[in-house]
Amino acid sequence: MVTRLLLVSDTHIPGRARALPAPVRAAADAADLVIHAGDWVAASVLDDLSQHAEVLGVYGNNDGPDVRARLPEAARRDIEGVRFAVIHETGDAARRHARTDAAFPDADVLVFGHSHIPWDTQTPGGLRLLNPGSPTDRRRQPRCTMMTALVEDARIREVRLVEL
Repeated sequence: MVTRLLLVSDTHIPGRARALPAPVRAAADAADLVIHAGDWVAASVLDDLSQHAEVLGVYGNNDGPDVRARLPEAARRDIEGVRFAVIHETGDAARRHARTDAAFPDADVLVFGHSHIPWDTQTPGGLRLLNPGSPTDRRRQPRCTMMTALVEDARIREVRLVEL
């Protein structure tokens, strides 16, 4: 079986946008699971995404009590034999690989956000680090972004950074 993923983070609604961009909603409709790495800001974004696909999410540093009451700080799920972890912040990039290897020794993939900077690397310990950027706030990036991926036969494949 193939599981189609949409990875998003840092939607910051309504601060950076009034609603999810149409391409995010369309990608959610095509996904089996949406993974959101925090900073929703409004719980209505969780409700919106949940109408399009199943959602696995965490809260971020900009999320208030309404979001924190519904989501954990960190989440884990086995998807088709790939062990995923999700968290909002991983700290500065300088020592990220060592910190995440130590903090997530039982994960194959860590999805995170906070920086709004897309990231796709592998740590020395073999942990795949994915940050989809932000679909609403590009900060210092040329475009707003999200990621898509497929999981099949205990492998993550076709990880794509999608510019909006």
